[in-house]
Amino acid sequence: TIVEPDAKKVSVVGDFNKWKAGADALKKLKNGSFKGTIDLEKDKSYQFRYLVDGEYKNDDQADSYAWNDYAGTDNSVINI
Repeated sequence: TIVEPDAKKVSVVGDFNKWKAGADALKKLKNGSFKGTIDLEKDKSYQFRYLVDGEYKNDDQADSYAWNDYAGTDNSVINI
């Protein structure tokens, strides 16, 4: 879940969907947050970011962060 009340479109991109924009779109709720479900294998770590109206953002509640040389910034990490 990510809270972006002014956003029109939010998706999750990461190594689990080959960083494909729009592959895992989230649904906007009335309170301005976006929510969705993605099935992932357990006992693994995944790098991801939110794509909010074309702008990449990290999850401020991620389990950790990993440096990405390609983007020159950190990716969020979730441990399942």
